[in-house]
Amino acid sequence: MKRLYAIRGAITAENTPESISENTIAMGSKLFEENKIKAEDLVSIQFSLTKDLDTMNPCTALRKGYQGIDISQVPLFCTQEAFIQGGLEKCIRILVFVYLEEGTQVQHIYLGGASKLRPDLKKK
Repeated sequence: MKRLYAIRGAITAENTPESISENTIAMGSKLFEENKIKAEDLVSIQFSLTKDLDTMNPCTALRKGYQGIDISQVPLFCTQEAFIQGGLEKCIRILVFVYLEEGTQVQHIYLGGASKLRPDLKKK
């Protein structure tokens, strides 16, 4: 039996279309692969990015650049991250809603400079 899971991730990027695209795709690819996600199980994908990243929408980056599973029918949404003084800069966050087998141990993906956001989720 399947149940709905929410899988998180984050990565940092430079404020260029190339960097945002490359890093969004790397984060999404790793999250999909590590969690063995199939297109038919995806519900939606939400992104947020800090206000200092404004040259590319990560939804567009993933939709145009990702070569893995077919995400053409998956709703994608992006919003600006709330500004918090001293918060991590140049950060893209992802939240994937997906149906997986009940009892699945999901793998949250924090890469690059964003790995310091959740050191408790680092793989041993």
